[in-house]
Amino acid sequence: MSAPAEEAQSPEAAAQPIAIDKAQYLVVAVLVLVGAFLVYNAVTLPGGYAKVDPVGPALFPAAIGVLLLVTAAILAIAIPRGSKGEADAGEDIDPESPGDWKTVALLVGLFVATILLVNFLGWAIMGALLFAGAATVLGSKRYIRNILIGAVLSVGSFYAFYSGLGIPLPAGILDGIL
Repeated sequence: MSAPAEEAQSPEAAAQPIAIDKAQYLVVAVLVLVGAFLVYNAVTLPGGYAKVDPVGPALFPAAIGVLLLVTAAILAIAIPRGSKGEADAGEDIDPESPGDWKTVALLVGLFVATILLVNFLGWAIMGALLFAGAATVLGSKRYIRNILIGAVLSVGSFYAFYSGLGIPLPAGILDGIL
């Protein structure tokens, strides 16, 4: 009996090299850097934050860092084997179209402005501007609603961190009011 046609490979098909997407190695490098950073910081984190917490603050960053390192190792093994991600059938984007770098630049600018101004203006104000600005940059035209939702989210997260976790976020110019 001869093998079915599907199982038999022609010599030309067997001799073709596997196409390797070398850009994925950049993802591996980023995963390794972030994972190593998290593990290092978790290991060097001083203890004594909470007297009643048996787990401690280092568990979650260490676990996430180890998971990132494992993911990087799995991806580094899969890349030379020709494994690459497939686009979902339901995606409504054209993978051949250029990226929207204006939107990316505006979002990066928002994050940089937040980093630079959060201590001066405080989280309640900068968080509201960050949330409202991101919604606007991503296409929302309801500016007042963006600001209101941003204010609710930022003030809510301010008090959630302070009351729920005991972590004070910067109050900035609203110090004494919040």
